[in-house]
Amino acid sequence: MLYLKVLCAVCVVVLSGGIACAQSYPTKPVHIIVPFAPGGITDIVARALAQRLTEEWSQQFIVENKPGGTGQVGAETVAKAPPDGYTLLVTADATFVTNPHFYPRLSYDALHDFTPITGLGVSPQALVVNPALPVRTLSDLIEIGRSKPGEINYGTFGIGSSGHLNIILLEALTGARFTPVHYRGAAPAITDVIGGHIQMIIVSIGLVAQPWQSGQLKMLGFGSPARLAQYPDVPTLSESGLPGYEAGSWYGLAAPKGTPADIVDKLNTQTQRIFNDPGFREKFLAPNFIFSIVSTPEVFAQRIHSEWTKWGKVIREAGVKIE
Repeated sequence: MLYLKVLCAVCVVVLSGGIACAQSYPTKPVHIIVPFAPGGITDIVARALAQRLTEEWSQQFIVENKPGGTGQVGAETVAKAPPDGYTLLVTADATFVTNPHFYPRLSYDALHDFTPITGLGVSPQALVVNPALPVRTLSDLIEIGRSKPGEINYGTFGIGSSGHLNIILLEALTGARFTPVHYRGAAPAITDVIGGHIQMIIVSIGLVAQPWQSGQLKMLGFGSPARLAQYPDVPTLSESGLPGYEAGSWYGLAAPKGTPADIVDKLNTQTQRIFNDPGFREKFLAPNFIFSIVSTPEVFAQRIHSEWTKWGKVIREAGVKIE
């Protein structure tokens, strides 16, 4: 009987401690690691979230940019951090779903060293061409890519970037062939499309909206799953002859493996509440053409696994390698 009383007392202490942990978190500043330079979409998303969490929990959420190695430096920092909820990762899809296929000796295991908390947002891409290219639709472009393989050049913002892989996927689905020209970022590639030095690019909508609307670029379609309310007359690439095709980059929130489930759930609930707030969407998401994908941790984990499989197949079959 005495043993049972002691056991019950221990259980009560353990359970109440777990509840207290979730209720009191956070009790000190939380560091959100962004494995890319300031100013990009990932950084914008992280800072917007950090600002709201700081306001709502009266505890500082500090964004730290740790660029390097296509996101590897920052991701490794989080993977090796104590799993206590005070070091988090806001990153782009490449960290989880393409880097593992390009870098077999990564210092972290993308699928097993992190606890998914929630997806955050997705930035659909736009397929644009120089106005002098004699195409009006995606079908016209594919026809040239089939009849004159390699004649049309397209810009990427790096080997293995989403702007590279999404064209490779388009080629695999259609049999068209285009020639990549790799740049050290999207801005110089867009400049060269406008100048006619290369013919096309697929890149985040926000980066080409202004030159497209001013007539410097011709829009063929968006890589979004449905037409956008801002531009209802622009077709999706999916409805233009590539059923199911989507092109974009997504961003998510994760913690080190082993982070307590109650802390993960608290972060998930609050992040969903923030991203579902119309004011937050209007101020931070809409101007950057970011669309919320907040979900349960389980749904986010499923996204990571399915995209890891999808892009691994595309990369292997295309033979894409980073030297």
